[in-house]
Amino acid sequence: MTTRVFVSRLASLSVFDPLGDQVGRVRDVVVTVTTTRRRPRVIGMTVEVPGRRRVFVPMTRVTSVEGGQVVTTGLVNMRRFEQRPNETLLLAEVFERSVIVRDPDGDYRATIEDIAIEREGARDWAVARAFVRKEETVTSRFGLRRRRGEAFTVAIEEVKGLLTVDTEQGADRLLENYDDLKAADLAEIIHDLPVARRAQVAAALDDEKLADVLEELPEDHQVEILATLASHRAADVLEAMQPDDAADLLSELTPEAQERYLQLMEPEEAEDIRRLLTYDEDTAGGLMTTEPVILPPEATIAEALAVVRRAEISPATAATVFVCRSPLETPTGRYLGMVHIQRLLREPPHAAVGSILDKSVDPVRPDASIGTITREMATYNNVSVPVVDDDGHLLGAVTVDDLLDHLLPDDWREDRHEVTDG
Repeated sequence: MTTRVFVSRLASLSVFDPLGDQVGRVRDVVVTVTTTRRRPRVIGMTVEVPGRRRVFVPMTRVTSVEGGQVVTTGLVNMRRFEQRPNETLLLAEVFERSVIVRDPDGDYRATIEDIAIEREGARDWAVARAFVRKEETVTSRFGLRRRRGEAFTVAIEEVKGLLTVDTEQGADRLLENYDDLKAADLAEIIHDLPVARRAQVAAALDDEKLADVLEELPEDHQVEILATLASHRAADVLEAMQPDDAADLLSELTPEAQERYLQLMEPEEAEDIRRLLTYDEDTAGGLMTTEPVILPPEATIAEALAVVRRAEISPATAATVFVCRSPLETPTGRYLGMVHIQRLLREPPHAAVGSILDKSVDPVRPDASIGTITREMATYNNVSVPVVDDDGHLLGAVTVDDLLDHLLPDDWREDRHEVTDG
């Protein structure tokens, strides 16, 4: 059995039971520090099992780490992993941390790029060495800056600040490890991180990705992360969010903070959000998106299919095309009807969408209640409902995902893997 392995090589390895059936794959390594041990103790791994759930596998259950795989005793507790206060995730919280390395020629600052764990005894593991890259400060015409220096593998005892909170820490390696996750699953990873680390990871995401992640986080975490961003960047992220989600987030802030961000946004983006903020959250206006798929009646079915297949449009939004007179930005011209994607697939590509309108679904007013919207969707088996004003102009649409988000308990995102029959 391998006696030393680097965490970067361990991450993403498949985990098997003794019969050769795959249990999941490694996502991170969990360590603790005690006063009785000179090295941080490796107590287990977080393993992603089917359903994107992360569970804890103790190192005492690991029988082999070799051949590009991890073999366990097969006795795995399938409860969702919950990090305890005295536990640290190496990849999520230690990689890219800035530390001080002791050296006979003088201590130096370095960045953690990898960690080696080592077996001590039968099934006891500890953090043994760190692969670090020296940070060098150079002077240029732009002032002092740091550059990447030589890399070394050093004993873990020579590293100061390995498991202490440090504001200087990147997140590229963490995000690289979770690059295959959907926004909702990445949001769950970020949700479980300590507050300071959440801010570091959020800062490393691009605006579009951060917007997607924020939409999947509980509102208190959304507010917390937004507050860590520079005002201009926060405004850019709000612009990248769906207008209804951005409005929900801003509604959690003071009127002064709302106005500060809105002033920094593009006027047309801010206008949509201002309008949404005027509606009660328990109404169609408070739930609707102002950016459904909208086309004129003369648009062809081929054009409609080209629009709804765009990757950035969610499945719930792409399921329905709303047909209106010009202008096509909400509030639109007169609302004419809707076309479901299934109908689009059954008709000739050259036909106009205005010729196959479904007018059986009555639009709702922005003050319509949650109950009215729910009954409308259930009655006609639709995944969205048009919202119009008194003059018949389309203001937006309530989609089933936003309706479910509102109907579920406030903490459903935090407990989404703990589903019961109750």
